[in-house]
Amino acid sequence: MLGSQRELLNKIQFQAGMSLHEFLRQYGTEEQCEAALSVSRWPQGWNCSRCDGKRYCCTHNGRRLWECLDCGYQSSSIVGTVFENTKLPLTIWFLAIYLMAQSKNAVSALELKRQLGVSYKTARLVKHKLLQTMLLREEQRRLDGRVEIDDAYLGGEKRGKRGRGAASKAPSAICGSDTNK
Repeated sequence: MLGSQRELLNKIQFQAGMSLHEFLRQYGTEEQCEAALSVSRWPQGWNCSRCDGKRYCCTHNGRRLWECLDCGYQSSSIVGTVFENTKLPLTIWFLAIYLMAQSKNAVSALELKRQLGVSYKTARLVKHKLLQTMLLREEQRRLDGRVEIDDAYLGGEKRGKRGRGAASKAPSAICGSDTNK
């Protein structure tokens, strides 16, 4: 019986996620975060963004710095990313991404402030930058094919009229598509 009940539940709700313990194991240090960024940026190994050279030397000045041996251009894993010019540790940024991605509901800047141990102004800026980055990434994806829209009335329970048109309920639209492009 339990198996058939689970099949009826929304598959989206039960998709695999990452536990906080696993997240901290993978991204708990600056070195781990920087290594993850480097692999993400240069999956086939570092190459110079100026001359496309592959020969480099590395230095550490707080953050790993690559210097091209052909043209002398220096770069780091955060140049050209949402993390560029940040004074915050990458561990804070990664934790903010984790919290925003794992939450079923939106995470407020005030909640980020509490969870990250930063000021409200910093939490708000981090949240804004991450949301802007997500918007830019998803901008090219549009609903395509058959698009369905449904309405619902949301709100708490109060005495009086029930259902559609009740004073305590607010109308809401729900959109979906069979394909995303």
